[in-house]
Amino acid sequence: QLQASGGGLVQAGGSLRLSCAGSGRSLSNYVLAWFRQPPGKEREYVASINRRGGSTHYADSVKGRFSISRDNGQKTVYLQMNSLKPEDTAVYYCAADSVILSAPLSSTESDYESWGQGTLVTVSS
Repeated sequence: QLQASGGGLVQAGGSLRLSCAGSGRSLSNYVLAWFRQPPGKEREYVASINRRGGSTHYADSVKGRFSISRDNGQKTVYLQMNSLKPEDTAVYYCAADSVILSAPLSSTESDYESWGQGTLVTVSS
């Protein structure tokens, strides 16, 4: 089970760091990702990180502003969000995909089998 936290209200240009912890299990065998669902819109891909943390991928809309990282010892994945914009307002979800070590990163929602409950990020203008 995944538990996301760290959401809140922030002004445009500000920063937030989201965390997602795996309760009761190691996350080292999973690709981890963040998705988000803006109000009234479909859920969309944000970023992903491979099992060892050496490879990351970002949606174009967040590239250069967001950074995904992981701590396998702490069973946690993070999303550092800087230079936030009002259009970043969304419910943010963490997700996990059980894969072999060499598997490529995926931005496809259906590839991820485990999901956290979501944490709301609101960016005011």
